[in-house]
Amino acid sequence: MLKMPSFPYCRRFPLLSALFLVSCFSFAQAQEKKKAKPIIDVHVHAMKVNPNFASDMCPWFLSSMPGSIPGADAPSFINTDCAHPLKAAKSDEEFQQKLMETAERLNITFVASGDAEILHRWKKAAPDRVIPSIGVASGMSVQAFEDSLSNGFYQVMGEIAPQYQGMSPADMSLDEYFGVAEKLGIPVGIHMGTGGNGMANLTSPKYRASMGNPFLLEDVLARHPKLKIWVMHAGYPMIDEMIALMGANAYVYVDLAGFIWSYPLEEIHMYLRRLVQAGFGKRILYGTDLMMWPELLETSIGVIENANYLSEDQKRDIFFNNAIRFFNWDAKNFE
Repeated sequence: MLKMPSFPYCRRFPLLSALFLVSCFSFAQAQEKKKAKPIIDVHVHAMKVNPNFASDMCPWFLSSMPGSIPGADAPSFINTDCAHPLKAAKSDEEFQQKLMETAERLNITFVASGDAEILHRWKKAAPDRVIPSIGVASGMSVQAFEDSLSNGFYQVMGEIAPQYQGMSPADMSLDEYFGVAEKLGIPVGIHMGTGGNGMANLTSPKYRASMGNPFLLEDVLARHPKLKIWVMHAGYPMIDEMIALMGANAYVYVDLAGFIWSYPLEEIHMYLRRLVQAGFGKRILYGTDLMMWPELLETSIGVIENANYLSEDQKRDIFFNNAIRFFNWDAKNFE
């Protein structure tokens, strides 16, 4: 609480004292309302919430692997056995409200992909916070895809995730779509690496871990030398392949989404530290893989903020500067 300053002239000049107090109080209020430094989250899912499956979740839960729990009837992707699980939104409205409130408070802009209806709602609710991204829907023609990217609503291509279908990203069925992105100068986010623990047993029987190898992108990049790709999930856990691919291809970036909150903290920091030590601190993007848990934003931000091996400049690169460079955006639009 602000106290009246005890300057000698306060008793002699009460009007000046009052003005000084008002000035101090106004400054304090301005400081409280000062915006947080901008953050760009490049990996958010615009999804409809199914209340029957909207379970709370413990971060860093993969230290307890599905199938390793004695007596479990079936493996479970989500662990809720911790003191403070993250609360899941129970409806589309709750998810949108909490997400937008958190984004405003933390000054976050996010690249979101998923359900078109949800995306349009989010964009209408917070036009300066939402950057829509489009994937390749089943049965979508190349022309329809190009038209969608050309109409001004979608600005990014992703999430592309052929791995869940047991396909390589270099499969020629995707090649023309990548050609459109290259022609239009649209960056592409491709799911590589981990796909969620036990995924092949739970919801995606066609999922193949081998189809997440970063080296599978080499032929794509050779066919489309001007294509800008960011590897979602940073190709985890294939760090050597990821470093080699980035070394050979100047336009390849990575995001930290998913594994930044699902694997044990020691493992997360090991992987991130390796990327930085290899000299790629300027090509790491902040991402959450946010789904129905709005609190994941603060959880994931905390992982980066508490990484004592990163300088403040390196943290700002990950949170903001690298995305501005990769997407070729104007930083002033995010201040």
